[in-house]
Amino acid sequence: MKRDMDLIRKILLKIEDIPYPNTSNEFTIQDYHEDQISYHVMLLNEAGLIEAIDFSSHDGLSWIPTRLTWEGHEFIEASRDESRWEKAINIVKEKGGGLVFDVLKGVLIQLMTKAVMG
Repeated sequence: MKRDMDLIRKILLKIEDIPYPNTSNEFTIQDYHEDQISYHVMLLNEAGLIEAIDFSSHDGLSWIPTRLTWEGHEFIEASRDESRWEKAINIVKEKGGGLVFDVLKGVLIQLMTKAVMG
């Protein structure tokens, strides 16, 4: 399965909207299959952007996010603005060909810094 940065951003934004750590076994994102979501939740957990619980079994992958980490909050702040997100995605694709997370985060931070500093 390919990594989908738009889905990653959507997952992080949805977790941020949960008013307390998620303890349910249900987590959905419109227009995405539960396997895609579980895979990306697992990746976000591995990257240290969220904490998640692995409910996987012989029936398949099942990861449920519980909360954002400090790094997850930092990434969301840098990527919250839709136009900044689109610009960063386009810059990274144009200059680098692929989407490497640390490069994308660096570009987002540079764009945010530029916007704040004028």
